[in-house]
Amino acid sequence: MTIDFYKYQGTGNDFVIIDNRDLSISREDTALVKKLCDRKFGVGADGLILLQNKEGYDFEMVYFNSDGNESTMCGNGGRCITAFAAFLGVIKDSCIFLAIDGPHEAKIDNGDWVELKMMDVSTVEKGEDYYLLNTGSPHYVIFVEDIDDINVVENGQAIRYSKRFKKEGVNVNFVESTKTEIIVATYERGVEDETLSCGTGVVASAISYKLRHPEVKEVDIQTKGGNLKVRLDQSADGQFQNLWLCGKAQQVFQGQISL
Repeated sequence: MTIDFYKYQGTGNDFVIIDNRDLSISREDTALVKKLCDRKFGVGADGLILLQNKEGYDFEMVYFNSDGNESTMCGNGGRCITAFAAFLGVIKDSCIFLAIDGPHEAKIDNGDWVELKMMDVSTVEKGEDYYLLNTGSPHYVIFVEDIDDINVVENGQAIRYSKRFKKEGVNVNFVESTKTEIIVATYERGVEDETLSCGTGVVASAISYKLRHPEVKEVDIQTKGGNLKVRLDQSADGQFQNLWLCGKAQQVFQGQISL
């Protein structure tokens, strides 16, 4: 079996993407997904994405974590598949695609700058020292004084595998505020490690930051993989709307793998 694949990255969050409009890859084949994402014996990636046809939409995004399991929404993955769809000629400079959490609008400019509209967020749980919310995937957000002092994997695992979250899992974001931006480091469930960037985590962190600074309408974010920007509004009833995740999404290479 020979598979044509493409490798994309969005601020260091990397994905194997496959044009599956012919449905040659089964979305039930978790072993194949896990093998392709393996960094020693496969192509290597944080996740795998299938681009498929979907009536009423430009395409469908099917996303898997590197553990082989189909997962919830991935923001950087959504930006990367938009760039891939433009590369294939499926779209031009805008699209509406279907993901597991519903429809998403996206725009692409200059070949690699992608703006992705995320789902509205109506509920945020605010604890004594955390925010918990779902931005397409569940996120736990903690503000810290110095992010360099945080062991992201050790502290992230302690929350992700705590009694409350052990069964379903949760992504954990550590956020440091500066005068001009926020710095975000994320431990991702499914990958079970720190990733260089997490799109839904960045959006969750921006929302949490806005709860502290209501006047903000745009948040600059620094991740270990690069810089992102989130635009957002909050309605009178507290709902977060017009959530746009913006940044570069680039093809790294393409190839074939025989299995």
